[in-house]
Amino acid sequence: MNFETYPFEKLNELLAGILPNEKYKPSSLTIGEPQFETPQFIQDELKNTTNLLNKYPKSAGEDYLKESMINFVKRRFDIVLKKSEIIPTFGTREVLFNFPQFYLFDKQNPIMAFTNPFYQIYEGAAIASRAKIIHLNLTKENNFIPIIDDEQLKKCDLVILNFPNNPTSATISKEELKKWVKKSLEFDFVLINDECYSELYFDENKKPVSLLEACKEVGNYEFKNCLILNSISKRNSAPGLRNGFIAGDKNILKEYLKYRTYVGCALSLPLQKTASVAWDDENSVQNFRDIYKKNFDIAKDILGIKIPDATFYIWLEVKDELEFTKELYRQKNIKVLPGSFLGRDGMGKGYVRIALVENEIKTKEVLTRLKDFMKEYK
Repeated sequence: MNFETYPFEKLNELLAGILPNEKYKPSSLTIGEPQFETPQFIQDELKNTTNLLNKYPKSAGEDYLKESMINFVKRRFDIVLKKSEIIPTFGTREVLFNFPQFYLFDKQNPIMAFTNPFYQIYEGAAIASRAKIIHLNLTKENNFIPIIDDEQLKKCDLVILNFPNNPTSATISKEELKKWVKKSLEFDFVLINDECYSELYFDENKKPVSLLEACKEVGNYEFKNCLILNSISKRNSAPGLRNGFIAGDKNILKEYLKYRTYVGCALSLPLQKTASVAWDDENSVQNFRDIYKKNFDIAKDILGIKIPDATFYIWLEVKDELEFTKELYRQKNIKVLPGSFLGRDGMGKGYVRIALVENEIKTKEVLTRLKDFMKEYK
């Protein structure tokens, strides 16, 4: 398999040999990893359940974990899932990589489409599945929302959307998602929405919507052909816990669960116990939302950016993203991620992605440094 070099490796290659300005402390705004302590009650639950390590876990997940996830979906999206409509997973990255391989295995000349720029695991999964790729390009002109093209979608076996979007921070409306649900039924392709940033929003009136809500509104009550992914990594500042779920069409999930028993990706019972209390939590999630909102307020004041409705990313437009990245590192000892490393066919060119995942003090200092650079940089 010929996988593309991962964006962070490309960044290391780009910056190799550059001596950063030692006047400043190193600052990395590249990776979407919350730099905050995982809430203590989550840590305590993990410590208090190690006695369960003497038992094999089930691939399907324990009922108490499924119930916590189902309660989250009901609480957040007013969708009532059956246990047959959800599978606990190791975060979502493993699902995004192995689900396409499972689903496309029996397809002749499989075709997979996904938003572009993108989380690179989508491309890796397509390569591992020997699938032809169709890019759903996200541009400033289309407000970073993919345009529906019937001629392309007729060919597709699997389509992955990602809203709220990484890296552009765009959100999608329920009306737009309803169109995608209808197309998945009309052309009989599986539609996934990667919703890992759904809980990092800043206005109660602009909460990101779920693909499952769109299904409900068009009368697709069994979620035929539709699946969502979500995770506690961002919402609970617990990326190391590796817990998420895939939910939706029970007929697809029934066969996928059978596949997962062979993959051997059952979650240990202490992790399941710990994840269940995390999914039940909303207080710490709100605290993290408040932190990210404050960071965006700082970014608005310093950089003059528009605050997005969700995620913790700034998709900053620049003249030349590669030169910008190199000079910013050289002059100010700040690392950002060139947008062209996250896209294909020119998507992401002219942008850098900035992750606002530090505390208020660090965020203010590094963004002030960034602003000074932008004043000087030509």
